[in-house]
Amino acid sequence: MVGRFEAFSRLLSAERYARHRERPLAYWALPSDRRLPLAFLGRTLGEILQTPYAELAATPGIGRKKMRSLMTLLDRAARTDAADLPAHLSPPTEERRLAAVHGPKVNGFDASAVSELIWDQWRASVVRHGFGKELLGRLAPSLRDLSRVIWHTPLEHYAEKSLAEIRALKTHGEKRVGAILQVFYAIHAVVAQVGPQDQLAVCVAPRRIDAAERWVRAALQRPGIPQRDEIFASFLEPLLEQIRCDASEPIIQLAESRLGVHGPVASVRQAARGLGLTRARIYQLLGEIHAIMSVRWPLGRCQVHELRDKFWREYREGGTDSADLEPFLAAVELFFPPARQNTLAQTEGDAGDRFLDSSEVDFDREERIAKRSKPALARSPLPR
Repeated sequence: MVGRFEAFSRLLSAERYARHRERPLAYWALPSDRRLPLAFLGRTLGEILQTPYAELAATPGIGRKKMRSLMTLLDRAARTDAADLPAHLSPPTEERRLAAVHGPKVNGFDASAVSELIWDQWRASVVRHGFGKELLGRLAPSLRDLSRVIWHTPLEHYAEKSLAEIRALKTHGEKRVGAILQVFYAIHAVVAQVGPQDQLAVCVAPRRIDAAERWVRAALQRPGIPQRDEIFASFLEPLLEQIRCDASEPIIQLAESRLGVHGPVASVRQAARGLGLTRARIYQLLGEIHAIMSVRWPLGRCQVHELRDKFWREYREGGTDSADLEPFLAAVELFFPPARQNTLAQTEGDAGDRFLDSSEVDFDREERIAKRSKPALARSPLPR
């Protein structure tokens, strides 16, 4: 081991390892490592190399096995390309210590294999491409693995911290840290090889949400109301698949029943009876669906409501069959209920549109209001 240490000292003293020597030894440690020389982890690599082997071996608490672990860390440092060390992020300070704990496996992702070096590469990708303002919940593989209290936490909150500092945060246990690391890994895997471009920008979004958003944009640009099958395939299914990815089984069953996936559209009372839950609990689950969509698709409410208004105007002008609009209106009610809830009815005069709670509204009464207001509204496409 004396010979190996001297060989590493000569190799790592070269000019191309200058940036390596500024990093603490903990930078190359993994949480899964055993018998780490804890007394050395806070020292920089340069300080370790300048210390004679005999003095290192005589350090209290350092035995032969820990000196062998030191050789392993020096070998990792020698194999690290200088290009992999982010230059625009400040290097970890000496006070930072690596928390040598086992991270959980989340969807096959092993957080215990992430070192400070790997973490620096991931957060560098996030900072370089301007994803710091993105929310954790928007880009997480599944919201079931991410605590709801950090759904709306921007990535920059963690990108400015070392891995040890994140593990030292209160309420950040193994599962939460693993879910956070998985979000950064997913972004890095997509944009790591993308260089900066003056005329282009990189946008990252959930795949299913991106499909639904593209359809909404296209539908806003073309006249007419799409056919029922197109609305199901291009709008309802992607959003429903997102719910299946993020929500629990009762919420999935509720969403399918409210959209009429396996039969007629169920009212709140019918859904409560079918799931064996109270109506109050059903409203709570509907709130969960809304919360998922609000973080997954922050601009969805504005875009979808704009498309709904466009469809409504064209329906009144062209007399399109209301059956084509029913699945779309049901999806709007489920995923993006407006501030005053979700049923559209026309008021007297030029007061404009107002919204009522479709789960509580008396549709016969609203039909009478529509008939008194304008004859064209008698064929309201709203689901009863």
